Amino acid sequence: MSQRDRKRNTRQRRSTRVQNDSLAVVNANAAGIDIGAREHWVAVAPDRCEEPVRSFSALTPGLQELADWLVQCGVTTVAMESTGVYWVPLYEVLEARGLSVQLVNARHARHVPGRKSDVLDCQWLLKLHTFGLLRGSFRPTAQIVALRSYLRQRDKLVEGAAVHVQHMHKALTLMNVQLHTVISDITGQTGMSIIRAIVAGERDATKLAEFRHGRCHASAEIIAMSLMGNFQPEHMLALRQALELYDTHQRLIAECDKAAREVLEELTSALEPPQAPLGKSRKQRHRRDPAVDYRSPAYVLTGVDLTEIPGISAYSAISLISEIGTDMTKWPSYKEFGSWLRISPRANITGGRVTDNRTMPGVGRAAELFRMAAVCAGKTPTAVGAFYRRKAVRDPGRAVVATAYKIARITYSMLKHGTRFQLVDAATYDQQQRLHAIKRLKRTAHSLGMQVIPAAKPPTGLPPSPSRQAFVS
Repeated sequence: MSQRDRKRNTRQRRSTRVQNDSLAVVNANAAGIDIGAREHWVAVAPDRCEEPVRSFSALTPGLQELADWLVQCGVTTVAMESTGVYWVPLYEVLEARGLSVQLVNARHARHVPGRKSDVLDCQWLLKLHTFGLLRGSFRPTAQIVALRSYLRQRDKLVEGAAVHVQHMHKALTLMNVQLHTVISDITGQTGMSIIRAIVAGERDATKLAEFRHGRCHASAEIIAMSLMGNFQPEHMLALRQALELYDTHQRLIAECDKAAREVLEELTSALEPPQAPLGKSRKQRHRRDPAVDYRSPAYVLTGVDLTEIPGISAYSAISLISEIGTDMTKWPSYKEFGSWLRISPRANITGGRVTDNRTMPGVGRAAELFRMAAVCAGKTPTAVGAFYRRKAVRDPGRAVVATAYKIARITYSMLKHGTRFQLVDAATYDQQQRLHAIKRLKRTAHSLGMQVIPAAKPPTGLPPSPSRQAFVS
């Protein structure tokens, strides 16, 4: 019997197990809330109140009244649908009152016919939550949520600053100032010094070229030729405003970094530093990286150095912590973790065959971070990079998802077990893949009644492995 047949029989045995369909009351002191923009409908058990279904205003006094009524009814756990962002104020009010709030994905409870009003929706949530049939969404602790808000706001500001950089590009192009053709980035020291001088009123190309930094590859003569433009007033207005907006975004980004640093200091002050000191980073710091040291607090919070994983920088590590937290017991295994991220393949089995193995639709910010790490890791001479390049030969899109899932599994194992990442190079990975291929060939030959015989002399002149093509001369 082949390995595929054994796996199929195992799946069939699992599907034929007898299940207990009896429902037991799991949450006796439960309540169900249907969230709305203007009012919230709440349902409690009929024996708790003469009017078990009520509506409350979404204003702050209504939320306080709702919380008082639930406490008066003896409710200890609440299930509510995650509708937009309207649930956040009520969630914080109920959590402050000591109630256990379970945030439920509306998709899990909406595919039931006959419920056409908010009154019935809250009662249905109450019934499902009473019997323990709802699974709450993951939400980190309050301090981690605050850190997440600051970092998300910072990312939005970075995106906004990039838009104004494009506006500066356009204004310079309309003036035929081809600065971006001779330097790689106009937001570097050379580019920003020249742009600020132009906005200040300097028009002499030779004097503008004197702002060239010593490490700039372009010569002063080439830069001076690119700065001979037609400085029209309307284009200068657009350039000046784009520069002001870019500087404003940079100032706001610094404020977000300061607020995030304060939260991190509060989080790390209550923890003991790891016994092993943080080693020197193998990755070179880019000038676009935040000025705040995010690597040290991430190491104190987790006890492991996530930046050792290929593709994950210090800012990516702290961003992941703000999204997934540090307690990996929320997910029983890495499979549940990958399913929550929606980067693991699902298996819809019909008739013993997998009919669909695509990932679930929807991408969260944590999944985006893992995908970005996968693309960055694909450019490194490591085993993770070799895995990405081997997968990208057939389908680059699936290579990103598969590598992101691999990095997510590594992250889960490091955070849960406190293990250190062992860096493996691409050559070792290629050798392992070669041994696996030989093993598969021998197994296939044995099933056909044949035998694999190694060649007396290995062939020469073969093209390099797909996993090493980016690093061979």
